[in-house]
Amino acid sequence: MCGIAGIVAFSGGRPPAAAEVDGMVERIHHRGPDGRGCYIDGRCCLGHARLSIIDVAGGTQPLANEDRQVWVTFNGEIFNYIELRRLLKKRGHAFSTHSDTEVIVHLYEEYGDDFPRHLNGQFAIALWDVRRRRLVLARDRVGIRPLFYHRARARLYFGSEVKALFACPEIPRALDWDGVARVFTYWGVPEPGSVFSGVQSVRPGCVVVFEADGRQSQHRYWDWAFAQRAAADRRTFEECLAGLDEALQAAVARQVRSDVPVGAYVSGGIDSAMIVAYMTQIMEAPPPTFSLRFADREFDEGGYQRAVADRHGTRHTEVTVGTRDIAQAFARAVWHAESPILRTAPVPMMLLSRHVHEAGIKVVLTGEGADETLAGYDIFREARVRRFWARVPQSRMRPALLARLYPYLSAHPATSAAYAQKFFGQGLDQAAYPGFGHWPRWQTTRRSLQFLHPDLRAAMDFDYAKEGRALLPADHEAWDALCVDQCIEARTLLSGYLLSSQGDRVALANSVETRVPFLDTKVIEYANRLPSRYKLMGLKEKYILKRLGRGRIPDAICDRPKQPYRAPDSASFFHKGIPDEGVAHAFEKKRLLEVGYFDAEAAGKLFEKCRQGKAIGFADNMAFVGIYSTMLLHEQFVERDASGVRMVDELPTVLAG
Repeated sequence: MCGIAGIVAFSGGRPPAAAEVDGMVERIHHRGPDGRGCYIDGRCCLGHARLSIIDVAGGTQPLANEDRQVWVTFNGEIFNYIELRRLLKKRGHAFSTHSDTEVIVHLYEEYGDDFPRHLNGQFAIALWDVRRRRLVLARDRVGIRPLFYHRARARLYFGSEVKALFACPEIPRALDWDGVARVFTYWGVPEPGSVFSGVQSVRPGCVVVFEADGRQSQHRYWDWAFAQRAAADRRTFEECLAGLDEALQAAVARQVRSDVPVGAYVSGGIDSAMIVAYMTQIMEAPPPTFSLRFADREFDEGGYQRAVADRHGTRHTEVTVGTRDIAQAFARAVWHAESPILRTAPVPMMLLSRHVHEAGIKVVLTGEGADETLAGYDIFREARVRRFWARVPQSRMRPALLARLYPYLSAHPATSAAYAQKFFGQGLDQAAYPGFGHWPRWQTTRRSLQFLHPDLRAAMDFDYAKEGRALLPADHEAWDALCVDQCIEARTLLSGYLLSSQGDRVALANSVETRVPFLDTKVIEYANRLPSRYKLMGLKEKYILKRLGRGRIPDAICDRPKQPYRAPDSASFFHKGIPDEGVAHAFEKKRLLEVGYFDAEAAGKLFEKCRQGKAIGFADNMAFVGIYSTMLLHEQFVERDASGVRMVDELPTVLAG
């Protein structure tokens, strides 16, 4: 895994200097501490920070083809590079390294801008065509690896992280409040937006091309696609089970390819347990495994984690995190996330990756993506109950099913029948609306917006009710309701939060690469063709995966209800009623008024409610964490970065991860 950055000058633009791009790469040194590289000509400068995983000795970037007319700087892994290399050699291409990177330049020679269609991997690619003076940016299918860009004054700037762009003083630093509003609704910003004005993100599954004269074009080479509702699927459950087994085993076999040791995360759920089971089956020895423990038993899954490690004989490491750990590392997590975050969950993941790095492991496989591809989230079950209820909206019995969905929570909307009617019953007359399944969550999250300054709320141009259809491909009306819900989840929470703030960013904060076999191209495409009833059987989530797990992982893992990964939120920042210094400063009335983003009176009341331990609901906790993280983001990227001070230098060493 690596970091990439660069500058391209269009006709009439100021030529880039190597020192400029070196400064950009320095900002993302954590993504690739093993080496740096640079290519420069009169119009383009490509930079690279390397984390050596494949062809450690020979995979230096930027890398060129045989005649040095095509150059690439690349962040990620191409898992089918061995197969592609054989194919390209047969077609006459000559290779000078054993790296996965080199297949990219030869695929471009062979297939032009359509080359990403042939890649199975997780990647962000910048490719410079010397003859045609054109830059090609490409991103993997689901957005596992980030890629941002900014255009200004006949120049294009790009980088793996926004902080690389902000190394260039000419790029303005300001929050985009339509982007922030999307975070305060979906938890992340659907591409191509971001939370910074003038900064765009390459869409997952897309190629963006910039010609010598500055003309820009884009095409999508992959999109989420599901079986049509009316299509008859005559496969038996056993046939589908065998097919999923084959797809997952092949995906894990591809993703354990590495020239350095590979480990795995164990969460205590079925997804990571299955990945470890396949790894143990494929690898010569069980992989080292790593788990998060919590001092607060409400969040701890240690017993299930140890059951997986014991079953497969792994060398297991547990990292226990308390509320003080979260408070102390929160600012660092925001700096890496480059976005407001509404939960503290990314912080323990960042602390875990530090221990992985210290253990000498550069690569870990995770169970991320199974909930999206195989319908594991409560939101899918919740939507099924609400659609069932919408057929008879006056029913008192149908919404009672909601009480079965949250056994891991002591307080939730379904606890009270009256509140469940009010909370889950909103929008029952809109069951045909594409975002119907997500409506209660979006409504809960959007309550955070009431704390924004009234002028900002009035200026926002974001209507989430209208945006639901824009999140979906044109043929979504032929899918069943579960598939629509899955696609929206992938377009919002998956790419905008789970794979970024809680995935790529906090792992690479400590130079650790995460790989996600459930989001392998072949696995996604196979899972999307499965009949929905095999994924969500009644209210039994991930039914086919649980059946597949029988005999491979502990029965207790297969039988346990879904328990999403969570961490203590507002409680992390108060100890016996005394606030952490950083959060106290952020919520000072004078500071809130000075920055001007939030209603100081409303934010102050929320702060006091949290200080007294009275913020027990999701809405209050998300609003509190959202306000604090936004204030930190402003301090780190708008105030300090604009003054030329690097936030990473000012953070205490203990937080460096």
